[in-house]
Formats: sequence, C-alpha cells, structure tokens
Amino acid sequence: MSRFRHALSERDNHILTLRITCVALGVLAAFSMAGWMLAPRDLTVHVPPDLRSGSMQKWWEVPSSTVYSFGFYIFQQLNAWPKNGDSDYPARIAQMSPYLTPGCQDFLNKDVKLRRTHDELKDRVRMVYEIPMQGYNRNSVRENSRDSWVVNLDLVADEYYHAVLVKRALTRYPLRVVKWEGDPERNPFGL
Repeated sequence: MSRFRHALSERDNHILTLRITCVALGVLAAFSMAGWMLAPRDLTVHVPPDLRSGSMQKWWEVPSSTVYSFGFYIFQQLNAWPKNGDSDYPARIAQMSPYLTPGCQDFLNKDVKLRRTHDELKDRVRMVYEIPMQGYNRNSVRENSRDSWVVNLDLVADEYYHAVLVKRALTRYPLRVVKWEGDPERNPFGL
C-alpha cells in the first residue's frame, strides 16, 4: 500500500512542480511582452560612409562624418538662392524648418528682416560650396556632448546681383548641430 501512496505523492509533487514552472514561464512571458511593448518602434542608426573596414558602434552614437554632412547639407540649402534672395531666403527657412531649432529659426528670420532693411536680398543670387580640398576631416567636428557638436565648415559664398559677381567670401562657418527629437517623418536624421 505504501508503494501506491508514494506513487500518488510523487505524482502530486510532480504536478505541483509543473504548475510552478508554468506560473514562472507565464511571469517571464508577461515581462518579455511588457519589455517588447516599451521598446522603441523605430531606431535611427547612422552608418559611416566608408564600410571597407567594417563598423561597430552603438545605435545612439552619431559619427562625426554624419554630423558634418548634415550640417553642410542644411547650411548649403539655406544659402542657395537661385533666383531672388528676397523670396528664396525666407522660403528656404520655411522649407528647412524641420531641421532647425526654434532659436535658429528666430535668428534666421531676424537675419531676413535685417537684410531686407539694408536691401541686401532683392535680385541677389547666392550659392555656397566647399573650398576645394578643404572638406571633411577629423578636426572639422568638435563634440561638446553626446548630443551636441560644433561643425567648422570651410566654404565659399558667392553672391551675384543681376548676373554680376558682387561678393565672394572664403569663410569658416562654425555651425552648432544638436540632436533634435522632432517628427521623424519630417526630419529622419534626428539632428
């Protein structure tokens, strides 16, 4: 009789162990689902331009080459006035607004007003491009923090008035670039 009793108690102990295991797996599954739900839906990964040697980096780090190319692209687009600076410059500011901080937009809008009062925009055509052989290098970007950089752009700014070159400036423009978590549909760079 004791053999049957031991078999029944072993069966009950095994059932209890299985129940504890099921509860533990259920709790683990609940934690996993909660973690999955709290994880970000989209991640922006900045891939360096030269992948011949491979790349290992954390997903939140932004390579300095990406920061430089972003800063140059935005600055060049803001300063490209193909027909008339009086209408092109404010239109470019509005067009590039997803990439600009509110403080930068205010600064640029004040610059438009100042240039209009001095009549520096009417019938002006402007283009900005890199000085040859002075593009990106490791010293072009200085990291202030994980989310803030200063980009030194060595550029040529040409301005024309009625197809006559009136200004050619070879200048280093220090540009502050910050990580900007805005609308990812309008600013996929997040900078």
